[in-house]
Amino acid sequence: MTPLPAPGKGLYSPIEPYDNGMLQAGDGNLVYWETCGNPRGKPAVVLHGGPGSGCTQWHRRLFDPASYRIVLFDQRNCGRSRPHAGDPDVDLANNNTANLIADIELLRQHVGIEQWLVLGGSWGCALALAYAEQQPSRVSELLLFGITTGRRAEFDWLFRGGVAAFFPDQWERLLAVLPAAERNSDVVEAYSRLLHDRDGDVRQRAAYEWCLWESATPAWPPAGGLAPRFKDPAFAMGFARIVTHYVRHDAWIEDGALLRDAACLTGIPGVMVNGRFDFQSPIGNAWALKRVWPRAKLVIVEDAGHAGDNPRITRELVRATDRFAAVSG
Repeated sequence: MTPLPAPGKGLYSPIEPYDNGMLQAGDGNLVYWETCGNPRGKPAVVLHGGPGSGCTQWHRRLFDPASYRIVLFDQRNCGRSRPHAGDPDVDLANNNTANLIADIELLRQHVGIEQWLVLGGSWGCALALAYAEQQPSRVSELLLFGITTGRRAEFDWLFRGGVAAFFPDQWERLLAVLPAAERNSDVVEAYSRLLHDRDGDVRQRAAYEWCLWESATPAWPPAGGLAPRFKDPAFAMGFARIVTHYVRHDAWIEDGALLRDAACLTGIPGVMVNGRFDFQSPIGNAWALKRVWPRAKLVIVEDAGHAGDNPRITRELVRATDRFAAVSG
């Protein structure tokens, strides 16, 4: 079992931003960003999951505010960024991985940082890998959790019936919303159509059921019911629309490319944290990445699933940021 860190190595105390704003990212997008911690500290940027979740105070508290200059932002069309995908009239055509990477670089230049630690979890892990492989000179370290590598098989596992072997009742409920003729088709495509239906009630029902499915798999032991964050209908709608948008397109990542191109990470130290019982991101993902990125340290957290706010996963993330804080920014 992975040992717990020493007492007192949990989350840092809550902090507030000392600067924030809206970045004009093109295509009519305004991307919310904020910085907190020490303006002269080691730079770090947080890439949240989802896609479509947005950053939270929990992300800020993974870093010692005396040591880090912490940059957070909400990816296109979610969180505090505008326009928000919760509005069914918002077109997501320009929301894709290439543009998110461009947004990260635009933000880096805007806040005047040459190189930063990149933290990403779940979808944010895949995005962090894609960014680091495209801009390795801008990344001082990578801290990843809930490891994803953007492969088609990973999307199929979570959204096309793979993990349903462990959650058959929740999967059956997800399918039951679909017309009978579509229950053996691509579930993601079918839900995407419902989420764009002209009838608002149809859209809301689809968002609720999609988010109920998303609620079933992160925790260990598994939790029942709708996760608290999805109880806001606008958040649930935006999240469901963005996730299905990305999954339909395999996140615009060539199958296997992030593992194939991992040689770009040779000069970047990293830590990967994964729960032993992570149903969303099975530990085999992390194992595959470790084989092609041997410089990274893999920490397997026993008795943990996918949720980053599991106390054991949180403590390992804080241990990693504390360790990297000793490396000059």
